[in-house]
This record gives sequence, structure tokens and C-alpha cells, in this order.
Amino acid sequence: MKRDLSQRTFLDKQSRMAFNPKDHYYKKAKKENFAARSVFKLEEIDRKFHLLKAGQNILDLGASPGSWSQYASKKVGSTGRILGVDLSPMTVELSNATFIQADLRDLKLAEIFEQHGFDPIFDLVLSDMAPKTTGIRFTDQARSMELCELALDVARQFLKPRGHFVCKLFHSDDFNKLRDEIKKSFDRFEAMKPDSTRKISKEIFLIGLGKKG
Repeated sequence: MKRDLSQRTFLDKQSRMAFNPKDHYYKKAKKENFAARSVFKLEEIDRKFHLLKAGQNILDLGASPGSWSQYASKKVGSTGRILGVDLSPMTVELSNATFIQADLRDLKLAEIFEQHGFDPIFDLVLSDMAPKTTGIRFTDQARSMELCELALDVARQFLKPRGHFVCKLFHSDDFNKLRDEIKKSFDRFEAMKPDSTRKISKEIFLIGLGKKG
């Protein structure tokens, strides 16, 4: 028992050493006035797959605190628009973005789009949604999978033909199931763990390119 406790203490110490809340990307985000370090994950994904362009309409799910919307805002410019949805309040204001604080599952999206003057067809659906973690791995993974399925369902309904989709998943045995579902609706599937993702994180980003018509 004593040996087990020593080993656990060592592993906990290693984990704390590996997790640095104010790492390079945190400091870089602060320096560049982004709301969170997660902006660099989207930047890496966009750099590789060229998802964001001027004039696009973007649906940003799980948008708070707002770094993905900040990045998207710069990319789509004054002729593009962003609609962000999150349970938590946004910490940023953007001239070409509208933010809704609500549970996505409670919204009638078609009515929201009409109310805020959005064409109900988007060029890109982004989802950085994540469940409030319980510390129970299987529970957290299952809830992450549910949010990805919800985001994919939204993309299937409101993404234009040839549009793209990105969602965050806590990696689990459900990966193959979600991959196959994305492949049904998109010409190309990719998975990516950006360099800016913390090393101890189990999150992975799934990308659907070219929604089938």
C-alpha cells in the first residue's frame, strides 16, 4: 500500500509539472489580445485546411470565451458574419458577430437565424463545445460524443454544400463511429491534434471537408 501511494504521489507530481496554465500559448494569447489560448488550435487547423475566407458566414458553437470568434472575425472581414452560441457569456464584442447565451439544445435555430438576420445556410460550422468534466473518464467521453453528434446534426441541417465542419472530441472508442458519420456527409474526413493542444489533453479535432450536396 505504501508503495502504491508513493507511485500515485509521483504520478500526480508529474501531471502537475506537465500542466502549466500559463504556458507559451497562454502568454501569446494575452500578448495578441485573444480571449483564450484555444485560438491557436483553430489557427493551426485553418492553416492546414484553409477553412476560413473573406465574406463567409460562420456558426461558432461553444463560442465562449470568444477566441475562435475573434480569429474568425479577422478572417471573414467586414463582409462576413459570425453567430456564436454558448451556455457561458462571451468576453468579447465583435462588429461582425452576434452572440447568443443559451443551451444549443433549447434553441430553435431557424428562428434564431431569422431573428438576427442570418441566412440559414453557413459556410463553416465550428464546435469547440465540451462538457463540464466530472473526472470520470467514460462519463466525460460519452458527453463529449453527444455534443459532437449534436454539432454534426446542426451542420447537416444548416451547412451549405461544399461547406466545412470542425468539432472537438474527447478521444474515446467512439472515435470510429463519429468518423464514419462525418464521412457519410462530407467528401473528406481528417483528424488533428494541434501542437497548441496541451500534451496531457485527450481532445482531438475532427474535420469534415466539402459537405455533400
